[in-house]
Amino acid sequence: MREATTTRGVDYFNLPRPLWRKLKKCLPKEKNKRSSTKGGRPRASERAVINAIWYVLWTGCQWKALHRDWFGVSSSVVHERFQRWRQMGLFEKLMKRMAEYYAREHGGIGWKWQAMDSKHSAAPLGGEKTGKNPTDRGKTGAKINLLVDGRGAPISIVLKGANRHDKAQPSN
Repeated sequence: MREATTTRGVDYFNLPRPLWRKLKKCLPKEKNKRSSTKGGRPRASERAVINAIWYVLWTGCQWKALHRDWFGVSSSVVHERFQRWRQMGLFEKLMKRMAEYYAREHGGIGWKWQAMDSKHSAAPLGGEKTGKNPTDRGKTGAKINLLVDGRGAPISIVLKGANRHDKAQPSN
């Protein structure tokens, strides 16, 4: 009789530990700990928040679709923290750290071959980086351009209005 074997499952809804370690170094230090006399809820765990953000980015679900029991954090806290970190440039810092790691550990960027792709996305709430989407009857939309090297590592990510041609996209 064969023994049942179990394989270690991948937890797609938790940010991978090596990536979390790098991101954690970029996070702002918590100013002053809340004293027990002030009351109120304790601050949400940064790890729980980033796992919830990772879940939204991985699945493409709406922020409001997050349930508090999944990560122990409300969807409004997750979205607010994501917006604050985005405005602080946290994700750009992380991208830079990951590119440095990639260059150091994997022999650098493969400049011999690159690929670029883009995606149109609806943006019903508008924003400064939106434009009339030519593929969606002129509704407000955004375009995401991604440039990767020969091994698939991202080199540049650019967000612009959906009405901008790829050729007109500035590189980052």
